[in-house]
Amino acid sequence: MATTIAAHKLGKLPVRTDVRTLRLARYVDISKLPQPPATLDLTRAVTDWPMYANDRIGDCTIAAAAHMIEAWTAAATGAAVEVTESSVLEAFDRVKLVDPRTGEEGAVELDVLKDWREHGVDRHRIAAFARVSIYDHALVRAAAWLFGGLYIGLALPLTAQTQDEWDWTGSLSGDARPGSWGGHAVDIVGYDDAALTAITWGATKELTWTFWDRYVDEAYCILSRDFLDGDQAPNGFDLQALKADLALVTA
Repeated sequence: MATTIAAHKLGKLPVRTDVRTLRLARYVDISKLPQPPATLDLTRAVTDWPMYANDRIGDCTIAAAAHMIEAWTAAATGAAVEVTESSVLEAFDRVKLVDPRTGEEGAVELDVLKDWREHGVDRHRIAAFARVSIYDHALVRAAAWLFGGLYIGLALPLTAQTQDEWDWTGSLSGDARPGSWGGHAVDIVGYDDAALTAITWGATKELTWTFWDRYVDEAYCILSRDFLDGDQAPNGFDLQALKADLALVTA
């Protein structure tokens, strides 16, 4: 199994910052938002998570976006909308960068988010996005619940290649050094007190909170009509109240 995982592609390029990127913590008073549930699982209505060619090319940043669309539509309607691989590759072609030395392809998450908002992935466009503080676990939980998951980036260590559950080994050197394997983008679709659930390479993957704290290097919540539309969000929170609470974020 470790050999199979190691053979898969990654593709998230180093974090790019932009002072114009909204930060959720600055605009939202978490004490005024509803208490998130102790556990979250957005996978129950999704029967298949396509690979989206991430076993062949470094398009994880777009594959993660497509997986978010699946989770959103499944939560909102009870039936997941599965975008086509050709649509994923088309979106990847718009944002990909190629390493001139190795020929490896990848993309920057911020470029993906901006393109997703402007052009969409298979016509699924997002309305807004905001950076979520990685170390504020209460905000991470609230954002994952209210927005239907999180779009995150990981600086994966080589130790992750042999772990069924991604966990911190207690070291940050050698094979445990952040980014020693490479950068990867995934969709967070659940959490509990012990771990979070991500979608990667066509399957679910658990990562502990200690792994999260040491290897996640960017996280975003996304406002999408696939998840937040109509009178109520699928999480049961009144959508009009949610929009009022997040008016500054989405302006």
